[in-house]
Amino acid sequence: MISLKDLYDVLAAVVPLYVTMFLAYASVKWWKIFTPDQCSGINRFVAAFAIPLLSFEFISRINPFKMNFLFIGADSLSKALVLLLLFSFAKFSSKGSLDWSITLFSLATLPNTLVMGIPLLKSMYGNEQESLMIQVVVLQSIIWYTLLLFLFEYRVARSMIMKRVSEESCVEDEVVHVIVARPSVELEQQRVQIGSRVAPESGEVVNIDKESEEECGKELHMFVWRCGCCNSEGVCEKSMKVCSREEDKENAKEKQKEPKVELKLIMKVVWSKLVKNPNSYASLLGLSWALVSGRWGIQKPAILENSVTMLSNAGLGMAMFSLGLFMALQPRIIACGKKQATIGMLIRFIAGPAVMALASIAVGIRGKTLKVSIVQAALPQGIVPFVFAREYNLHPAVLSTAVIFGMIVSLPVTILYYILLGL
Repeated sequence: MISLKDLYDVLAAVVPLYVTMFLAYASVKWWKIFTPDQCSGINRFVAAFAIPLLSFEFISRINPFKMNFLFIGADSLSKALVLLLLFSFAKFSSKGSLDWSITLFSLATLPNTLVMGIPLLKSMYGNEQESLMIQVVVLQSIIWYTLLLFLFEYRVARSMIMKRVSEESCVEDEVVHVIVARPSVELEQQRVQIGSRVAPESGEVVNIDKESEEECGKELHMFVWRCGCCNSEGVCEKSMKVCSREEDKENAKEKQKEPKVELKLIMKVVWSKLVKNPNSYASLLGLSWALVSGRWGIQKPAILENSVTMLSNAGLGMAMFSLGLFMALQPRIIACGKKQATIGMLIRFIAGPAVMALASIAVGIRGKTLKVSIVQAALPQGIVPFVFAREYNLHPAVLSTAVIFGMIVSLPVTILYYILLGL
């Protein structure tokens, strides 16, 4: 059972973070020390320096050859299931979207293991469980935070490229089929009149289906759409363009190729962003050093260790400071509203642990490790996803509310899980 000393140790790890958050909130809300632009700069520092160095510090300390791969498999399976459900819903439901899939994935699967998990799980299940929590942190830094960055960059790149394509491409926006009763002898005259009237004024051309004309005789079939050959408003290189069935087939084939071309451009932009992101380098370098250190027992030089530690120690504090700044800039503490806050808490403390329990049982985890896996999934929302959400401006109000209220209610919630699992 949790003793008073264990409870104090947990509070000693959590309360300083709230002190940091409160100071940031007061510095903007009451003391007017920081401007909104300065707040954005602080958040940029956290995303570019503090968090990457913190990730490198923890990843480089592990021994990849002595990890609990069954526990890691359960954690990975739970996150994969959540991703599959969210993206399936976004694909086949009109209410789903990529934006909310990213946010809900963060809420359901990325807990605050580093700050709350390690001291809380140690006090509940013993010191030997600390290594499991560190493994979760490492896996999040190497795989899941990188995947989250990929999704953020994919979203930005897709939006940018789709906007550029819509502005620059000469694609027919709308086709209107008009049937006009005309004597066939007047056909050529009507062509000239329509072409000279439509093209200069609206940049549209008239396409005449000759086959339909021959079949109907008394009817003129016209297809009117935006001119694809206009160089400027009201000026067309061609006043008339006749479409054949073969051209229609070719156009259809070209349109089928467009999604592939757009996807290729999106992936190219995403890759260029990821290779420039410091979090990607921090994860790869940390894992490389961990493999070398675990294999040959090589320790980091004191100069490197102290340089990394100096900034990495400030990582969590600066992330909480950034959270406090964001809170102060919002008109309400519950920035996302009560309804979204309630849904976020249900996903964080009920849906997330439920999926983790199913995944753990599916891979064969039992006993104390099963309890640890469920309780760690019921930890409050992680701070790093909020930093990313604010950096990319994707539902930062939802993530900030989840972090704030999650840390407030996390202690009673995790204790409740501990009691229920011990029955």
